[in-house]
Amino acid sequence: MWNGYEATLVTSNGAEKNAMHKMRDRMVGRGILLDIARWAGVDSLDDGTAIDAEDLDQCAKDQKVEIRRGDFVIYRTGHMERCLTAGGGYAGVDAPGVSFHTCEWMKDTEIAGLCVDTWGYEVIPNETDVVFQPWHWIVIPMIGITMGEIFYLKDLANDCAKDGVYEFMFVAPPLPITCAVGSPINPQAIK
Repeated sequence: MWNGYEATLVTSNGAEKNAMHKMRDRMVGRGILLDIARWAGVDSLDDGTAIDAEDLDQCAKDQKVEIRRGDFVIYRTGHMERCLTAGGGYAGVDAPGVSFHTCEWMKDTEIAGLCVDTWGYEVIPNETDVVFQPWHWIVIPMIGITMGEIFYLKDLANDCAKDGVYEFMFVAPPLPITCAVGSPINPQAIK
């Protein structure tokens, strides 16, 4: 698994206690916001819009922020804001998100974590009918990237756009649940 801990520390029964403690301590680092919606000139990306690696790189370049090894990359599509304004469903519906073809980018950049304002990261409907959410099948078990979904990013995005600073200290302490996978967090961006 990523963050400097080998996959051998995690078994089918969960993570070794010492590994879980170490991983909890690693949820602090440099965060960067990629405001994909604002960069694309829209309030919200349309459902089914796939974000590819070139989009991620170009957005970072245009925002004058460098993606570095160990960063927590947070990307905004505007989807949650649109759904909150319109009312109705959010989870399980079609949504914008990263393309399956960003898996190699995720591995090559060696980021520590990825967070988003959608309910499922990757573009829905998926780019294949063979399997549901194929991006998850690669980035979780094979790359080991820590992920956070359903982040409300409007206030952070507005602040970043106002001062032109898209990097910050990212803190996301999970609940201290031993030998478990997945936990609610209390994410904070400190600028």
